[in-house]
Amino acid sequence: MPLMLVRSEMIEPIRVWHYDGQIAVRREPQLIDDGAMFRLVEGDWTSDSVAYADLVPRDPIGGQPSYGLKKLPGWKIGFFSPPPAGLLDRLPKPRTYGGLIDRFGLWPAAAGCGVLAASALFVVAQTPSLVAKLVPPAVERQLGDAMVGDFGNRACTNEPGRAALAMLTDRLGVRGQQGVRDRRGIDASDIIVVNIPINNAVTLPGGRIILFNGLVQDAKSPDEIAGVLGHELGHVAHRDVLESLLRQLGLSVVLGGLDGNIGGYTNMLLSTAYSRSAESRADEFAIETLNQHRISPAPTAGFFRRLEGEKPGPKGSAATLLAYVSSHPVSSQRAERFAQAAKQQKDYRPALDPGQWAALRSICTGSKADPRSMFGF
Repeated sequence: MPLMLVRSEMIEPIRVWHYDGQIAVRREPQLIDDGAMFRLVEGDWTSDSVAYADLVPRDPIGGQPSYGLKKLPGWKIGFFSPPPAGLLDRLPKPRTYGGLIDRFGLWPAAAGCGVLAASALFVVAQTPSLVAKLVPPAVERQLGDAMVGDFGNRACTNEPGRAALAMLTDRLGVRGQQGVRDRRGIDASDIIVVNIPINNAVTLPGGRIILFNGLVQDAKSPDEIAGVLGHELGHVAHRDVLESLLRQLGLSVVLGGLDGNIGGYTNMLLSTAYSRSAESRADEFAIETLNQHRISPAPTAGFFRRLEGEKPGPKGSAATLLAYVSSHPVSSQRAERFAQAAKQQKDYRPALDPGQWAALRSICTGSKADPRSMFGF
C-alpha cells in the first residue's frame, strides 16, 4: 500500500490588522496560512514567515483576539472577526485571569497563599535570633555608640552618686572597670544615669544600659533599681536588643505592602509576642542574679505592681491598647514571679546602705534636667 502524506487542513486567507514594529503604519493584510507558519500579504508587500508558536497572546481589542511576537517589541496582529476553528487550534491560547487560582479554585489558592504568608512571617520571626549570634560584638557596639547620640551630654556626673552606682553594679556581679570588660562585654562606663524624668531604663546594642533619673527618683529602695538593672543585664546577656532590631527590620519589609493600619497593628502584635518572650528571659536572669548576690526580688515585685496601676488611654483606640500591651507585658504576672522568687531564701541584705542610696538618688544633682527623650516624651 503506497505511503500517503497527510497535510494539515489549510485555512482560507483571513483579513487582519498588523503593525510591524518598525514604522507606525497600520496594515490590513491577508493572513496566508502555511501549516505551522503563516505570512502576511498586502498588495506587493509580503512579510517573512512567522511561526504560530512564536505568537504571544495580548488583551483582546474590539472584542477580538490580538497577538504580539516574541523578541520583537511593537509587532502586533489582530483580527476583525472571530478566527475560524481550524486557525484557533494553531493560535496560542490566551492566559486566563488568575492563572493558578483558576486552575485550583479560589479557596484552595487562598489557603495556599495563607500558608505561604504564615511561613514567611515565621521565618522572619525566627531568623533574627540566629543572625544576632553571628554579628561580631564589636559591630554591635558600634551600632550602640551611634544610637547613644547625645545621651552622653545628659549623663549625671555627681561623684558620690556615680560611686554609689558603681557599688550597685558591683553587687550585681558587673566586675568590669572603665576600659576593662567583664565576661558579658560590659564595663562600668556602659551603665549610666541620665537626667530625664522618665520612670524607665533602656538597653542599647553593645551592652550600653541607660537608667533614667525618673526611675531613680520613683524607686522606693535600691533593691528596685537592682532588679531593673538585673533585668537590663539579662537583655545584654541574651543580645535581645540586636535581635529585636533585626526582627523589626524584617517585619517592616514583609508587612510593608499591607494597608498602613493593618500592617502596623500586625507588626506590633508580632513584636509584642517577641517582647514577652524576651522580657521573661530577662526577668529570669534578674531573679537568678538577685538571689545569687543576696538581694531580695520582693521590692522589684512592688515596682511591677506599681506599673500595673498605669492605665492605657481611651478603650476605643486600638492603637493605644496595642501600644499599652507592647510596653507593659503583663506586669502583674511578672510581679508574682519576683514575689515567689523572694521566698527561695531569707539571708537577703539591701543592695546599698542608706548613705549610698541617698548618694545614688542625688546622682543628677548639678546636672541640667532635660524633659526630652529618645521616645519623644
